[in-house]
Amino acid sequence: MSTLRTDDLYERLEASYKSLNEQMSDPAIAADNKRYLELVKEFNEVEPMLLLLRKERTLHQELADNQELFSETDDHDFRELAREEITRLEEEIEEIEEEIRIALIPKDPLDEKNVIMEIRAGTGGDEAALFTAELYQLYQYYAEQKGWKTELIEANETELGGFKDVVFSVDGEAAYSHLKFESGTHRVQRVPETESGGRIHTSAVTVAVLPEADEVDVEINPNDLQVDTYRASGAGGQHVNKTSSAIRITHLPTGVVVTCQDQRSQHKNREKAMRVLRARLMEMGQSSQDAAIAEERKSQVGSGDRSERIRTYNFPQGRVTDHRIGLSLYNMEEVMNGGIQPFITALQAHAQEKALEEA
Repeated sequence: MSTLRTDDLYERLEASYKSLNEQMSDPAIAADNKRYLELVKEFNEVEPMLLLLRKERTLHQELADNQELFSETDDHDFRELAREEITRLEEEIEEIEEEIRIALIPKDPLDEKNVIMEIRAGTGGDEAALFTAELYQLYQYYAEQKGWKTELIEANETELGGFKDVVFSVDGEAAYSHLKFESGTHRVQRVPETESGGRIHTSAVTVAVLPEADEVDVEINPNDLQVDTYRASGAGGQHVNKTSSAIRITHLPTGVVVTCQDQRSQHKNREKAMRVLRARLMEMGQSSQDAAIAEERKSQVGSGDRSERIRTYNFPQGRVTDHRIGLSLYNMEEVMNGGIQPFITALQAHAQEKALEEA
């Protein structure tokens, strides 16, 4: 039977729990809404782990009591009861220690963030652009099922109704903790509507999921920005706005360029473009701090080539396969209507298992 050395942690959490309760009961702090919400958030992080540790200590005490009874009594019936209790308690202790190990896995501090998603057509021409539009719709459906809000930021539409690329935000509880697993190359195999010979084509689309940065996360010097305005245009270069409301922002130190022409208001387009810029700069900053993470993301997202993929959508077979975990689902229509939660749940579990192995 394994044992966890959690005494120090237990004492620290008990002290924190007591301190937080006292602070939250202070009328002066309760009147400071920002400070009070910070304390509530910290309390909600401390309490679940403390309850687990309290239960673990209670079970260990019960186990010690039964072991003492078993060793000291000569009564056969009492010894049998104690033996059964010891077995049950040992099993419960193993279960709760596993819960504690999982709870002790460091959480990704970005998991609670909203996200900026970028979907770009890779190899495959018009077919890749059409699938880009379908993936965008898939994520809209998924967000709707989760009760999240999506907002279009930028889209370059093709004449056939696809997208060369589309950028949008997803706002919702712990959105990044779910959607971060969608980063990478998505491969589609099917017969295009324009294919007269019935041949299956393979195309690729890349998805990037960026945690949305708050202004406090990324400080941007206004002097580092070059802001250009131009007329918004639709598919085929057709103007959809006679005023120069579209915005292009260049971050001069890094060369990062973002555009937005979704809104008729120049101010709103600038606001949306700045959201994307902050997200990209935050990701760049994190990548520079952790080269291993940067290399992993690079290998996931790739170049949009057909040979690189995290997931394949095979329409003739009605099969969707996630290659990272070897999971295949044969419910294409449901998946394309936003039913990707089975993949995300399995990927979260896989990530958790890896973290436990490395802990």
